[in-house]
Amino acid sequence: MKKIRLFSIITFSSTLLLISCGGGGNTKKGGGTKGFVSKTGWKPNEKDGWFFSGKQQKPKAWPGMVYVEGGTFTMGLVEDDVMHDWNNTPRRMQVSSFFIGDTEITNSEYREYTTWLKFVFPSTEPGFKHIYSGALPDTLVWNNKLSRNDYAETYFRSPEYDYYPVVGVSWLQATKYCDWLTERANERALMKQGVISKDIYSGDKAATAGATFNMDKFKSNDAELDAYVDKEKLKKRSGIKTSNERIAAANRNSSSGIVEKFRLPTEVEWEFAALGLQKKREYNNYLGKAPEIKNLKGTKGKYRGMYLENFKMGRGDYSGVAGWKNDGSPTTADVKQYPSNDLGIYGMYGNVAEWVADIYRPIIDEEFSDFNYFRGNKTVQTVTNEDGTTKKITNEDIKYDTLADGRLVYKGLPGEFERKVIADNGNYRDGDYQSSLDSGGTAPSDSTDYNMYNSVKPKFVVNKNGSVVIQKDKNKPTTQINDFVRVVKGGSWLDSAYWLDPGQRRYKNQAKGYGWIGFRVAQDAKNTKTGRTKR
Repeated sequence: MKKIRLFSIITFSSTLLLISCGGGGNTKKGGGTKGFVSKTGWKPNEKDGWFFSGKQQKPKAWPGMVYVEGGTFTMGLVEDDVMHDWNNTPRRMQVSSFFIGDTEITNSEYREYTTWLKFVFPSTEPGFKHIYSGALPDTLVWNNKLSRNDYAETYFRSPEYDYYPVVGVSWLQATKYCDWLTERANERALMKQGVISKDIYSGDKAATAGATFNMDKFKSNDAELDAYVDKEKLKKRSGIKTSNERIAAANRNSSSGIVEKFRLPTEVEWEFAALGLQKKREYNNYLGKAPEIKNLKGTKGKYRGMYLENFKMGRGDYSGVAGWKNDGSPTTADVKQYPSNDLGIYGMYGNVAEWVADIYRPIIDEEFSDFNYFRGNKTVQTVTNEDGTTKKITNEDIKYDTLADGRLVYKGLPGEFERKVIADNGNYRDGDYQSSLDSGGTAPSDSTDYNMYNSVKPKFVVNKNGSVVIQKDKNKPTTQINDFVRVVKGGSWLDSAYWLDPGQRRYKNQAKGYGWIGFRVAQDAKNTKTGRTKR
């Protein structure tokens, strides 16, 4: 009996040992790549080699940006759909990590942009007359036929409103600001590292049209940058140890330490950041989503009973009773006037609504994509000359989009690489021929230009004075939805509490500015290696 028990114990122990050791196999621990050697036998960045991957940088937020760790969540409404749009039914989505601006872009920040354009591309030169004027906000958005219009002259330009959100900026203008911000942030980062001369502007070096710094030139090792780029410091910063200039130039595109491209956040990113669910959980369980209005009232001290966000309380009530105000702001307010959400992001529930990157459609197609959902993808490529070199935009061939008020906004600036669209997926599965009731059989030859949404089509003519005039569409449209309307998220000083919930969505013309819509910027981010926490 004792022998049987002893045999059972030995057998059980042996089984545990085999399991714990992986059955005697060659199982190895994970945790990331260390001591990497290429299949060629070369280690990364060996000084005698030809390939340099650059130094790996830890993710670090640029000033004014907040890191948002990605994850899964339920996107969509949490209240009754009183508008009966049926455009935000709950759906499960995954978001990868990203950075987002801690506030909307302010008047001061946007004036930096317009001042730079005015300085580098003076309107007095005929070829540049539309660049500065086309970037300015539409200050007439404050005009009201039955109200005083003081803000039309003061809001954007007066220092008293420097840290208020810029409004009157169309979606088209906001995307141009993001492109410009990418160039100036990289320029500033390289100045701090000593790669670029710090007196570019004060000394009038390369601060003229076509000769300004941009990432196209930097990554392609363009000769125009030789005048103010310190190649030795650039080599040291990038980790390229070779003394061979041709090898150094070939590896320039992979040099590290460059500021990530700025862009508008996607709709799913914006909503995920607004909810701040990372801080509203226990272990792997979110604690639920309640209508946001329940979370916006102060509970202590002088803020007790006061709404800590800027929105319209009711008809004729924008700020509350004098001496006992609800939110204290009849129109817009300082971008940091009210408390942030749990992630440190301000103004996601009021003050101004915000443009996001997506083309609007009533239905979000989570069946086709439930990861980093975005409608509006375009594939672009640089244009090449006949000799194989990359074509740059010159002063004579600047192209423009037309705003709703007839002004022209540039598509690209002189000195940048010219690009063309080779694929546009804005209509994919919702608007293209295959998604329409007309589909079936052989597609017509013009199906690539087909749009099942019968909406107003913008038309423009240039009159004898050289002004752009908008023409009315004589066709009878049946919808306002088209490829030129973009999603707007969040509530504003002009909205009721219904629109404060992050799940609500609406749309506006991408070529028009509004007095209640602003924008903030976002950047891609690498996921950080963080452990698990209770909260």
